[in-house]
Amino acid sequence: MSDLLRLATAGSVDDGKSTLVGRLLYDTKSVLADQIDAVTRASVDKGLATPDLSLLVDGLRAEREQGITIDVAYRYFATPQRTFVLADTPGHVQYTRNTVSGASTAQLVILLVDARKGVIEQTRRHAAVMALLGVPKLVLAVNKIDLVDDAAGVFDRIATEFNQLTTKLGWAPEDVVEIPVSALHGDNVASRSESTPFYDGPSLIEHLESVPVDADNSGKHQVGLRFPVQYVIRPRTVEYPDYRGYAGQVAAGVVSKGDEVVVLPSGIRSTVERIDTPDGELATAHPGHSVTLVLTDDVDVSRGDTIASAIDAPEPIDAFDATVCWLGDKPLRPGARLLLKHGTRTTQAIVGALLERFDEQKLAADPDPEALSLNDIGRISVRVADPVVADDYRVNRHTGSFLLIDPAGGNTLAAGLVGDVLSAVEVGTETEV
Repeated sequence: MSDLLRLATAGSVDDGKSTLVGRLLYDTKSVLADQIDAVTRASVDKGLATPDLSLLVDGLRAEREQGITIDVAYRYFATPQRTFVLADTPGHVQYTRNTVSGASTAQLVILLVDARKGVIEQTRRHAAVMALLGVPKLVLAVNKIDLVDDAAGVFDRIATEFNQLTTKLGWAPEDVVEIPVSALHGDNVASRSESTPFYDGPSLIEHLESVPVDADNSGKHQVGLRFPVQYVIRPRTVEYPDYRGYAGQVAAGVVSKGDEVVVLPSGIRSTVERIDTPDGELATAHPGHSVTLVLTDDVDVSRGDTIASAIDAPEPIDAFDATVCWLGDKPLRPGARLLLKHGTRTTQAIVGALLERFDEQKLAADPDPEALSLNDIGRISVRVADPVVADDYRVNRHTGSFLLIDPAGGNTLAAGLVGDVLSAVEVGTETEV
């Protein structure tokens, strides 16, 4: 089991995400005393009888004034069993791009629903996005359970409906957990509550401490070394006159001294002579390690190249199908000329056909759409000027993801996943729904 869990929150507006995150920080004693005092004073000024824990996380002035979360904020807390990095994401539809960003590296997502409202449109949208991103574990926190009559019946109805949705989206039942909570009062957050006698499962923190996760968050399949080169180090000093190292982060697989590798897309082969770090040499580097590889041969390697295992090296591709979440204000249409950033390589790209648009509410596919609008999810064909070393996203999340960028302004227009990730979802056609 990993001792670090990356998680994110998602949900609709006013479902209580900020209060829940504040409660997690408060109950794990991850907040300084002066912060609690400041929140208490601010809560009294607002006429509240108890501290408003959402103020611990709504840091932007606009967020505090509107009572909403706008940007992705990363929070850090820990228990004796595990350390957590939490991405607190917005709930508004127009900030779906921020939710995609925050959840893209998550090993688990806490999706909140208001017990009074149940599963709504934004819940289904966020669940679909998490499924397409390949988030391994999901928790449905049925919040404000203290505000409904027949809490047991309401919780059972919401959990049943949500389970039907997640099953169609491709999750196994054991990867989805539903927990009734009251973020305001702390019910079933740090410890199990006597207010919900119908629930006999773990509290939220107990589940977060014990849920098994993929340590490197790379995906369900194992692939060989994928090492995108970020920088070529050549000091040319008296001490290191001939040093040539290739710096980057191991995106997948394992690399050891003596391994035979291939530089892509050129196809030149060599052997790993050393693995350098600021703290000295390593015998082996694993996913997530930032290292410098030194090869035995003086080969031509540049930023954007990928050093891969010679045994199962992928074939560089210049045309492929992909699933994208469109984040641009202007619609995407066939023939668009954009920049594609994959790993450390950025190249020109042309969008070919728009193959289908995914309706996350009906779980249906609309074939051959004319355009993809803001927050639309669709499958497209892409051609790039320079080959990229990519795996199917379902094989490896790190090497199967990319961004589409506006070449004029530099804004991110789409988050892309190589391959047909929609095939994992029970998708019908518009005519079948």
